[in-house]
Amino acid sequence: MADHSTPSKLDPDAHLLLEQSLLRLPHALLQKNLKSAQRAIEASNKALAAAIPAPNSPDPLAALDATIAKAQTLKRKLEALHAEERALHAQQKARIEHLEELHGVVGVGDVGYERWAHVRLDRLLVDYLLRQGFTGSAKALAEEKGLGGLVDLGVFEECGRIEEGLRRGELAGALSWCGENRGALRKGGSELELELRLQQFIELARTGDTAKLMEAVVHARKHFSGDQVAKFGLQAGGLIAYGPDTFVEPYHVPSPRPPAFYKTKANARQQSLYSPTSYPHLASLFTQTHHALFSLPPTPLLHTALSAGLSALKTPACHSAHALATSANTGAPVCPICSTELNELARSVPYAHHTKSHVEEDPVVLPNGRVFGRERLRVLNEKLGTKRGWVRDPTVLDKGAVEWEEGSLRKVFIS
Repeated sequence: MADHSTPSKLDPDAHLLLEQSLLRLPHALLQKNLKSAQRAIEASNKALAAAIPAPNSPDPLAALDATIAKAQTLKRKLEALHAEERALHAQQKARIEHLEELHGVVGVGDVGYERWAHVRLDRLLVDYLLRQGFTGSAKALAEEKGLGGLVDLGVFEECGRIEEGLRRGELAGALSWCGENRGALRKGGSELELELRLQQFIELARTGDTAKLMEAVVHARKHFSGDQVAKFGLQAGGLIAYGPDTFVEPYHVPSPRPPAFYKTKANARQQSLYSPTSYPHLASLFTQTHHALFSLPPTPLLHTALSAGLSALKTPACHSAHALATSANTGAPVCPICSTELNELARSVPYAHHTKSHVEEDPVVLPNGRVFGRERLRVLNEKLGTKRGWVRDPTVLDKGAVEWEEGSLRKVFIS
């Protein structure tokens, strides 16, 4: 039976918990590629069947030329999809080889593990930069480190481009993306496309022009009928009945100073359909849908990895108001949790499970409840200039700080 008691023993399966999206994304893209090829073939078959010249055709050669042209167009599409498929297979192979390296590492002290961990850190940094919109920096880092097929530059670049377009009020890119992935979105029960179509309806109804309102009605009949979700049709009907100057929820555009007789709800901007703030909501909804469709985690993997490490170090004292003061005044090293950079990120992670307490030698407790090692307390009070036979809390540097006689110290016993 393997010995798992050694601290340096490496458990590859535990490390791979964060790497699931590394293999799922190429698989999802390969499925999308296959669906695209199937749609192209089906559409081309219908077009070719319709273009075959009849026996009594007046110009059969022209009809045959048109048929050949359509077949060549299909060939070019399939060649492009095949090239994309080969690239995805190469990417998948690189990722499998990268993960396979971990199974050849003996322990965390191995040089191979250090090299693998550095590659993973670079991947996590590229993933974080891409999610934050720093595409140029992510590309430069990926190129410098030679990450190749281990990062998802193209996927995040497309997602960022569509998201930025939505924030600017442009719906075409997101609708095109929904059209390419309509089958998968319906299978997952996503309402993203309906939300985008409703926003198109809102922009038509916002004008108040009769012709635009008629166009909006045709738009609603086309996209909000049949087996579509009923709430979108009801909202569209309400938008026809109430213009953008209404104070009826959830249609009105909230103003900075609403009339005295009308009380604006705290979340009115999120509820108001005519409000321009709906575009940031659509951008956020698109990003969530995009990541869910391609099995990408909703938060950066860098945060997940940091949270796991911070949880192993976190204690209740880390978020104490005295934690930073203690480190600054006593010269004790600042733990990662207590640092200003990571303190807020670690606030929501669980505490570590400690089976042993680690305290200074010969601990004593001050009358204010603070605990120090006796010798360390003596040295710190000498530095503070406390008179002999008296002690004070070294974390309190205010003038006139309370001092106590050494006899008031109580010894701490830990069972």
